[in-house]
Amino acid sequence: MDGILALWKEKGVTSHDCVFRLRKILQTKKIGHGGTLDPDVEGILPICIGKGTKVIEYLINAGKTYEGEVTLGFATTTEDASGALVAENRLLYPVTNQEIDHAMQFFIGEITQTPPMYSAVKVNGKRLYEYARANLSVERPKRKVKIYSFERISDSVFDKQKEVQSFRFRIECGKGVYIRTLAVALGEKLGFKAHMSALTRTKAAGLNYYEAHTLNEVEEAMKAGVLAEFLFPIEIGVAKFPRVDLTAALYQKVKNGVRLTYKELDLKSSPTSLLALFYKEKVVALYQNHPEKQGIIKPRKVINQGE
Repeated sequence: MDGILALWKEKGVTSHDCVFRLRKILQTKKIGHGGTLDPDVEGILPICIGKGTKVIEYLINAGKTYEGEVTLGFATTTEDASGALVAENRLLYPVTNQEIDHAMQFFIGEITQTPPMYSAVKVNGKRLYEYARANLSVERPKRKVKIYSFERISDSVFDKQKEVQSFRFRIECGKGVYIRTLAVALGEKLGFKAHMSALTRTKAAGLNYYEAHTLNEVEEAMKAGVLAEFLFPIEIGVAKFPRVDLTAALYQKVKNGVRLTYKELDLKSSPTSLLALFYKEKVVALYQNHPEKQGIIKPRKVINQGE
């Protein structure tokens, strides 16, 4: 069984929980996921099965789309709705939609983030959340991330009694973005403590929410013998790379990881990115420039060696 599954991860389970259960349902250990979702976040979780596990890293690096909610007025320990209140400055009057929209524009492009303490990032061999649970502080590594779009998708709602204000947003971004940290930063830009009060991942690795199936649906499909209808081909994991179709003679070389010259593939010059080499509509391998030998391309990863 080989392919990519668009799993709808429900709230209350970890990404690892999903993989663990799928290994039992599908009766195979060769399963991995293409991008962690926090337990309180629901949405698309790309699942790689069999030979599909060879393209996991490319799914993780692909763009993602989220929809969620920011609440202004107080901050939490975890930067989302699951944490305890840690700071507040309640709103006496609402922020305008125009002010929110203007502030959001400052975060589009390449920005620098500091991972939240309640995250799985490792520092000195330990996860940050382990330090946080032990009430220990540690210097966190900064990272550059990319935001392609960040927009408000609802009118903001001001709760006069609670003195808080909430609004929904949509964001398209690259890998490694902490949306809850972005919510906090947006609040600071507007002059208020804030947290991410809801989040759903609607798209990841080219897979959309309307193509996804829950764990229960996958289990039922497996019992009915129709799981193949849920699986996408491995090839979607390499769709962003330039494609080269192989002759039968070249296929024999590529499936065995033989180095080639770019001229053998009828290329006019050495490639500037990974190449996806196909034979009979199936991806066989990813090749790249040799770091030392001019004009030579070498295998980065052989994906499909045939039966």
